[in-house]
Amino acid sequence: MKDTVLQQAEVFVTSLFERQLSPKNHYHNIEHTRNVLETVTRLAMMEKCDEHDTFLLKLAAWFHDTGYVNVETGHEEASVAMAQQFFKESGLPETDLLIVEQLISVTKVGVVPKTLLEKIIKDADCAHVASEDFFEISERLRQELKYKNETNISELDWLKKNKEFIANHKFYSPYAQVKLQPKKEMNAYELDRKIEKISKKKTKKSKTKKMGRGVETMYRVTLRNHMELSGIADSKANILLSVNAIIISVALSNLVPKLDNASNLFLVYPTLILLIFSVLAIVLSVLSTRPNVSNVNVTRDMIKANKTNILFFGNFYKMSLEDFEWGVDYLIENEETLYNSLTKDLYFLGLVLERKYRLLRLTYTVFMVGIVLSALSFILSYHFLVTVK
Repeated sequence: MKDTVLQQAEVFVTSLFERQLSPKNHYHNIEHTRNVLETVTRLAMMEKCDEHDTFLLKLAAWFHDTGYVNVETGHEEASVAMAQQFFKESGLPETDLLIVEQLISVTKVGVVPKTLLEKIIKDADCAHVASEDFFEISERLRQELKYKNETNISELDWLKKNKEFIANHKFYSPYAQVKLQPKKEMNAYELDRKIEKISKKKTKKSKTKKMGRGVETMYRVTLRNHMELSGIADSKANILLSVNAIIISVALSNLVPKLDNASNLFLVYPTLILLIFSVLAIVLSVLSTRPNVSNVNVTRDMIKANKTNILFFGNFYKMSLEDFEWGVDYLIENEETLYNSLTKDLYFLGLVLERKYRLLRLTYTVFMVGIVLSALSFILSYHFLVTVK
């Protein structure tokens, strides 16, 4: 008898929802009803409810949201009316109807359950807060409210509403308090993490939007200045390299062949000084322009942790194409990491420039000292030769 009535209730509610329930009901639909039915069945078994009480709980579960086919606000009262119609057609006793009516009414927000059956259906109706699919189910409710109220609810605002709901929610039945409460607390913890993550991201985006153009101009101008300074340093080094190479060529082709003549021995030391300082200047010029490439194997974790800059070829040349494409996409999606990479680029370009200009300054000093000493040595050697003669 009871199984037959429950089957009739299932057919009645399923057919009712298929024919009359709005497609905007992404949450309050037949799936939610079946979930509540499953939960009340489990809770009734764990609380050792008898067969008749379990039967009444299942009937209340089937009908508790049927009022949504007619109204939004006060749907519990409309659901009670649906249950009354079904009871009348099924010939069930009045005493059972009164209990089912009370069980449906207690699912209303703010109503505190008193009896064990009321506690069970109250817990079952909000059991999604302890579900592994909590965020997915919650999103369905957000979509329902969005389409029904014709207003958009941001993800952050919705998560905050969920946080407030969970903070005010409590389980009433003994089994739910022991088994479902810990799962609810885990969902509350994950909820806090999501809120914190989105809040930080929103704050960062707000800062980026506020000063985005100025920041981009700063990076563009500074990087261009660095590159121009690097080009100037390389040009100066190339000039010194060419000048000293010419000096060495001239010295080797014109002076050195004449040193085997006894009359030209006074030119040995000046020529030697000139060649030594010219060679030093060439070596320093080469060192100042010699490129330096990193040998670090860049990983995705390093990119996420802002420990590298894949905008410079010397860092990404060992990466696979797949990892490099992923890294570029990650930078595009994360503006903070992108700007951090540009900052790293500026910093290391500055270090390279410092090294270039330090070596370039030393090269000019060596070249200047070498020219002066060579000139003085030629003068002194020639003066000594004239004096001796």
